[in-house]
Amino acid sequence: MPIFDPLYFLVMLPGLAFMLWAQWRVRSNYGRYSKVASRLGLTGAQVARRLLDQQGLQDVAIERIGGQLSDHYDPRQRVLRLSGEVHDGNSLASVGVAAHEMGHAVQHAVGYAPLNFRQAFYPVAAFASGAWTWLFFLGLILGVATPLGRGLMLFAIVALALYVVFALVTLPVEYDASRRALVLLESSHTLDADELQGAGKVLSAAGLTYVASAVQALLTLLYLLMRSRE
Repeated sequence: MPIFDPLYFLVMLPGLAFMLWAQWRVRSNYGRYSKVASRLGLTGAQVARRLLDQQGLQDVAIERIGGQLSDHYDPRQRVLRLSGEVHDGNSLASVGVAAHEMGHAVQHAVGYAPLNFRQAFYPVAAFASGAWTWLFFLGLILGVATPLGRGLMLFAIVALALYVVFALVTLPVEYDASRRALVLLESSHTLDADELQGAGKVLSAAGLTYVASAVQALLTLLYLLMRSRE
């Protein structure tokens, strides 16, 4: 990307502002509810285990990993990996995050189509997200007017479009995992109504970061399309 391209900053500024706001929401809500202990005093790992077992998913393991908010579910190994704060913490934030990742395990177990698609499409999206920048740079250097330069830019647009598809598919996957988490936390009487509201705020704020990422990807694609027409 041209470093001082006014068009780039004009197009991307709304997405950047949205991302910064979403990140602030995550820090604010997570920080607030990480200081509020759950009524039952169960840790994130204990809650995840409890809900997994209730869904008949005793074969899904839970592991403690390093990092902050590095929590994720690995569908290939059927392992729920929780960061230390979430794994060992008994706050509403820890319980909410652990339950969200448990929601992905439930999605996997029931064959939730968007999750299956995202998992299968991930290698393509990972390659495309790294390739489009180099293709676009080379296209700009060679010039849009040259056949090779224009061809490279078109390949860059296609590659980024593939990543946009991945970013958009991620949205229903993440929001559905949070929905499942809150439903199970309520039906299992793990959290009461007030606690559910707090955990829901944490998960809702986290979901906004995925929306912001998708918006940034879409705006970047718009920028590439505009530059390719010059």
